[in-house]
Amino acid sequence: MKKLTPEWKQKMGKIFSTIVMISFIAPIGFLIFQIATTPTIVENVDERVKSDYILMLLECCLGIFAMLLPGMLTKKFRLEISGKMYYLYVFFLYAAIFLGEVREYYYKVPYWDIILHAFSSVMVGFLGFSLIDILNHNNNRVTLSPFFVAYFAFCFAVQVGVLWEVYEFSADGLFGTDMQKYKLQGNMLLTGREALRDTMEDLIVDIIGAFFASSIGYISLKYKKGWMNDLRIKLKRNKEEMIKNDE
Repeated sequence: MKKLTPEWKQKMGKIFSTIVMISFIAPIGFLIFQIATTPTIVENVDERVKSDYILMLLECCLGIFAMLLPGMLTKKFRLEISGKMYYLYVFFLYAAIFLGEVREYYYKVPYWDIILHAFSSVMVGFLGFSLIDILNHNNNRVTLSPFFVAYFAFCFAVQVGVLWEVYEFSADGLFGTDMQKYKLQGNMLLTGREALRDTMEDLIVDIIGAFFASSIGYISLKYKKGWMNDLRIKLKRNKEEMIKNDE
């Protein structure tokens, strides 16, 4: 079997990214209409309510911003994002927003939320590893140990997971959504430990995923395995820096 050329890989990546972006933009008109016409409370617990469509709209808007974010960051900070990291990122957005919320995989597929939290925490852990590694390689005064780089990546990934839970809590309070799954069908509120279960499970999975990613990064950096090379975010070098390094 012939291997795909870099040009074809780039074309396929652009097609995939475009499809994902369209999947976030296309439902917006429909969702706005449903928000305007759907009642807040329905008799049949299987029917959607207004807050369901508000949540979908919020997630689609967030997805559009998230798709544009890498391009904005690369222009502003001269970052070079590896293709594998970028497409893992796009795939996660598609699985979390379009499949998860719009296509209801969070309710139809067992443990879909847990799987995505594990995936995202590993991915963000690799991102944290890349960010601190950039500082490590561009600071001539201080050389950070592999353990500290891994520890930063772990803390970074856990912090992102915590901020996401804050976002879910805020959205639930402001818009009446149920991102933290504190209600049963029919708007019956959970209490005590059951009300905290979804949030705590997400945070525990985030911690496990962050630990896994930081451990891989530590071993790769400590023993120079090169496992992170294909996922690393780098700074683009200008002509002056390239000439200086060559000298």
